[in-house]
Amino acid sequence: MFDLIVKGGTLPDGRVTDIGIQGNTITAVEDLGTAQARHVIDATGDLVSPPFVDPHFHMDATLSYGIPRVNASGTLLEGIGLWGELKQVATQDAIKARALDYCDWAVSMGLLAIRSHVDTCDDTLKGVEALLDVQEAVRPYLDLQLVAFPQDGLLRDPTALENTKRALEMGVDVVGGIPHFERTMADGATSIRLLCEMAAELGKPVDMHCDETDDPLSRHIETLAYETQRLGLQGRVAGSHLTSMHSMDNYYVSKLIPLIAEAEIAAIPNPLINIVLQGRHDTYPKRRGLTRVREMLAAGIEVGWGQDCVLDPWYSLGTADMLDVAFMGLHVAQMTHPDEMAKCFDMVTGANARILGLPGYGLEPGCTASLVVLDAGTPTEAIRLRPARLSVISKGKLVSTQPRGNGALTLPNRPDHVTRRH
Repeated sequence: MFDLIVKGGTLPDGRVTDIGIQGNTITAVEDLGTAQARHVIDATGDLVSPPFVDPHFHMDATLSYGIPRVNASGTLLEGIGLWGELKQVATQDAIKARALDYCDWAVSMGLLAIRSHVDTCDDTLKGVEALLDVQEAVRPYLDLQLVAFPQDGLLRDPTALENTKRALEMGVDVVGGIPHFERTMADGATSIRLLCEMAAELGKPVDMHCDETDDPLSRHIETLAYETQRLGLQGRVAGSHLTSMHSMDNYYVSKLIPLIAEAEIAAIPNPLINIVLQGRHDTYPKRRGLTRVREMLAAGIEVGWGQDCVLDPWYSLGTADMLDVAFMGLHVAQMTHPDEMAKCFDMVTGANARILGLPGYGLEPGCTASLVVLDAGTPTEAIRLRPARLSVISKGKLVSTQPRGNGALTLPNRPDHVTRRH
């Protein structure tokens, strides 16, 4: 007797099979015939995927759009300045309430693991305390990792270094940084060294905002790769954004990408935000602002798409749908070959799970029983449609359902409903 069976679904690799769940564990992935279960979900013809994973988000700022004002220029720097105003007036309770609301959105979209940066340039650390409370509250159904993020610069802000250490002592999971926001390139390099040494001493992973700029001479990912190898942090480090690589000289990039691969650094571009914030100083042609995704994938670098922002000082849209992120990334990176489109789906599921080091992730016996049934037949169709999440199961429990996305028609000599599945 199973607690739950998902019948007849199509897995991302094309297999059509049943999935048997006992407790919070997948115990069978095979034809279960007439096996009994307390609850059965018919997924015949539907895509059954492991849950979506977001490796880069800012949950302390989410759903705050318009407080205290909007980002009129749409630039990264005005967004940082606006966040500085917002965090002066935001309360711990308000940060927590918005974060919990966003987690509800995430669950409804089958997004069950998130890595969120949390600002440590605040002597009260109210954002850190709020998100640690949220992390505990959502633990039964959503895996939330927190990154200690000195938003105003580890060296530029006089108390950021000590506050970042305090946040890590309080239980924050990952060491973050923003070297390109330091006052000089030298200070940026020093901040990377200090933060990587901190991570090595504490046994923590590193996830650093790196070269989020149009400046082709920004070189912090090079320094991060050096420090990663010097300190033996290979496989534990991610560089987020990397937008300067979009503007770098091709010869330099031909040296840089092998260095990133050798250091086993993961890359996390955030296409929705990168193409909105970057290139703001350009007339025409305007740079896309996305890093060199295809080239890094070809070099064997682990690359995952991130959401980054939803309704906050930097981005005025968003729905917690990682398929929106994959859809935009596919277009901007021009990844339109069938294999590349399938890879874009992996970049919001399996690749991101590997970047976060999620234990028990997947759709095999012994994995954690977390999965999504989508109103689509294949990963590529899921990206095209961004369809309804018919069922979301987290750790063995059905936590969300949605109706199919069919439309009703009243046209002469035509069907009475339409589906965009094809």
